[in-house]
Amino acid sequence: MKRLIALLAGCVLLFAAQYQASAQRVENSSHSTLGYINSDGRIENSSHSTIGYFTSGGRVENSSHSTIGYISSGRFENSSHSTLGYISSDGRVENSSHSTVGYVSNGRVENSSHSTLGYYSGVKAEWVAYYFFFFAK
Repeated sequence: MKRLIALLAGCVLLFAAQYQASAQRVENSSHSTLGYINSDGRIENSSHSTIGYFTSGGRVENSSHSTIGYISSGRFENSSHSTLGYISSDGRVENSSHSTVGYVSNGRVENSSHSTLGYYSGVKAEWVAYYFFFFAK
């Protein structure tokens, strides 16, 4: 019986470690945690409460699974498919008027003046750009 309990406890710990490994932290410029973006697209705040989702089909959803936007081929849209902005292959983020609002590359998020807004790792650049420049707006 003790062996079974130890085995079950080990499985729970392994599952918890894998869950934590799949959640990539998004930080502000002071390296404080803003939230997490999981490999499955779930967006969490710093307390691990779900605040939204990036779906595999390009939809952006709020915590109730209502569509609030779309990401498609480097273009960000709201729920009505109006363009919010763009991200280029080099990580430049533009608004709908093609004015540069920031940059997302090499683990850093910068504003248009190249001041650091935050950091990320292991997350799609499109997701990070939407999170920083369009999700909270």
